[in-house]
Amino acid sequence: MKVLYLLFAVFLLLFQATSGSADPLFPDTAECRSQGNFCRAGACPPTFAATGTCHGGVLKCCSK
Repeated sequence: MKVLYLLFAVFLLLFQATSGSADPLFPDTAECRSQGNFCRAGACPPTFAATGTCHGGVLKCCSK
């Protein structure tokens, strides 16, 4: 039973985020959201326009 506690501690150490590793996985998504826009899987709502892409070109970046 004590092995489970040790295993849990090892998993916590392995999967914790390290300092400086907050680089976005998709830079286009970070840029879209930094401009106050949002990402959407389908077409943008009627009052919004698609201005770019998100998630590596899979989604659309919608802006007003």
